[in-house]
Amino acid sequence: MKSTKTALITGITGQDGSYLAKFLLDKNYTVYGTVRRGASEKFSRLEFLKIKDKVKFIDFDLLELSNIQQVVKDINPDEIYNLAAQSFVPTSFSLPILTSDINSLGVVRLLDTILNVNKNIRFYQASTSEMFGKVQEVPQNELTRFYPRSPYGVSKLFSHYMTINYRESYDLFACSGILFNHESPLRGHEFVTKKIVSSLAKIKQGKEECLYLGNIEAQRDWGHAKDYVEAMWLMLNADIPEDYVVSSGKTTSVREFIEKTLDRLDFEYEWTGEGINNTLIDKRENKVIIKIDKRLYRPAEVDLLIGDSSKIIDRLKWSPNYNLNTLIDDMVDFEINNSKFNF
Repeated sequence: MKSTKTALITGITGQDGSYLAKFLLDKNYTVYGTVRRGASEKFSRLEFLKIKDKVKFIDFDLLELSNIQQVVKDINPDEIYNLAAQSFVPTSFSLPILTSDINSLGVVRLLDTILNVNKNIRFYQASTSEMFGKVQEVPQNELTRFYPRSPYGVSKLFSHYMTINYRESYDLFACSGILFNHESPLRGHEFVTKKIVSSLAKIKQGKEECLYLGNIEAQRDWGHAKDYVEAMWLMLNADIPEDYVVSSGKTTSVREFIEKTLDRLDFEYEWTGEGINNTLIDKRENKVIIKIDKRLYRPAEVDLLIGDSSKIIDRLKWSPNYNLNTLIDDMVDFEINNSKFNF
């Protein structure tokens, strides 16, 4: 069957890029994915989804304008999904300049390339709920004032507004998805949900002893990445370009996420102590399996995130298939049955 459209995905080897690639391939797109020349790319997510051989890879670097321009000229895609980023919040505090160059100026390079190469290319920018940071209202929607609390959040806010600026100044079809936390079996181990599920599954199997965590009282709005990549596609295939909040509309603390995972793995447990002395005991084994490590706290915490996705639900008819319980089921099942894959 002949492909109908061509898409370029930056960050294709990540969680979102891999799921998006599969989603678009299933819709008969020709999919190009960017890889950094000389970088040690991990293709395990694409291999797990059995689509690595279906993606066309191309050398690409968000730090190099001439490279971006040449790639876009050569491919001339119908759609560009910019999912590449320095996306780990704690790292942004230690590498704020690199984070800003990739996440902020990299987006300007992409937008300016589209403006000068082909204004008909549709552009999706991956914005983030971390832009809300110290939240100014609950829940957060497209009109909520931003107050980022990390270099990562600030860098993403810059690129969010630059996307709006290019859209309004040059009539580009450019939009941002303000995505709240979205997880999956393909999440990297540096992210807290993956860390929790993976470690607790290994503890249950006798392969690890103890899980160390930071602030477990932080509250997040968690969904499944599969649902969220569909939202990206809906935005670029709408009649007009707009920005949308994508979320579950429900907030859960890290502690509650832990407890749901423990229940799914059939632990008997109890919490003891308070604050940084809070620990969790496996009652069957009579041993501590979770401890708090204050070194894992952020310098500036984001305490509460909960999104209002009524706009994308009403206008684009987005309808997520997963809730928090089925998300955790999916992640736990993967950890138990697919130990050979390491993301």
